Amino acid sequence: MMASAFAAFSRACQELAPRSAVVLGSGLGGVDAHFRETASIPFADVPGLVPPTVHGHNGRLAVGLWQSSPVLLCRGRLHFYEGHPREVVTGVACIAATLGVKQLLLTNAAGGIHPSLDPGSLMAIRSHITLVGPAAWRTLAAGCGLRSPYSQRLLDQVPELLTGVYAALTGPCYETPAEIRALTASGADAVGMSTAMEAETATELGMEVLGISCVTNRAAGLTATTLDHSEVLVNAKLAVKRLAEILGRLIAMNERPNP
Repeated sequence: MMASAFAAFSRACQELAPRSAVVLGSGLGGVDAHFRETASIPFADVPGLVPPTVHGHNGRLAVGLWQSSPVLLCRGRLHFYEGHPREVVTGVACIAATLGVKQLLLTNAAGGIHPSLDPGSLMAIRSHITLVGPAAWRTLAAGCGLRSPYSQRLLDQVPELLTGVYAALTGPCYETPAEIRALTASGADAVGMSTAMEAETATELGMEVLGISCVTNRAAGLTATTLDHSEVLVNAKLAVKRLAEILGRLIAMNERPNP
């Protein structure tokens, strides 16, 4: 059943031939209001993927039109902290490359570290710090970990957004104030638990990548409030309209082959 379902979905993708794919992060499902679905499939029926366990992640791949432009849409994602190996976490990026996608647009919900990043703000990721796994902080202490798999060409297409450094941590627990102080000293502007592995894999597979963080809360220790996932889902809605407009523009622009 899995093989036949995915084969039918692949045929629908081949007919539309999307050049762009979008991954929607926590609480960002409403961004796809202008998307008209042609076909979709649950992660459970996609070889190499498994159903997500995190609230706010639908766990479906869809193909259709965003306004008039074909696009592959990933409603939700898989996280390292769910216990998945890297090849599963990055499975969507691999599938997108197999289906002929050239540009991968990654979105996520993040905690704001930079003083300008209040809830509802958007940040384009220019580079990231990967702090995933038991030895992550040792890597940072050694002066390693900063990577830039993000396309400068795509960054140039969103000049209205603050660009910054995204810190990807293992999760699922939120960071401590001490960790946020360490990340601040390391140059991080926003913090979350996704995106980095997907971006690195997509770049290795020859795709251009743009990452956009939707700031849903100030990072731990920067306000008097206690962090909560329900707050993330609620505050993500603050940026939905603006993020949808930006993604729609990028999808339309990137439908055309690069000169």
